[in-house]
Amino acid sequence: MNIRKGDIVVIRRGKDRGTAEKPRTGKVLHVFPGSNRLIIEGVNIIARHSRPTRRNRKGGIVRKEAPIHRANVALFCKACSAPTRISHKVIEDTDGKKSKVRLCRRCGEAL
Repeated sequence: MNIRKGDIVVIRRGKDRGTAEKPRTGKVLHVFPGSNRLIIEGVNIIARHSRPTRRNRKGGIVRKEAPIHRANVALFCKACSAPTRISHKVIEDTDGKKSKVRLCRRCGEAL
């Protein structure tokens, strides 16, 4: 999966996508690579009704973020301020180490 924890993403589909002029963005909190889903901060909020327990004495309605499919989001490039796809490039450090870098397809900047 190309999206990692801590990345800023733009919501492209669904009820939280925003408008064409101002698309909704959010920070990735958790990634589930097995099911291709992400939890994004402040997006796809659901309400769970919980009954009172010893741990949660009050009970009531608990609001939290639900996972969203990765096909419904796009990575946000800060350099070109737009949603983008990414490409990979293997670069070699001065001491001979090789590392894989994610690049923006629009501007070529490292993410």
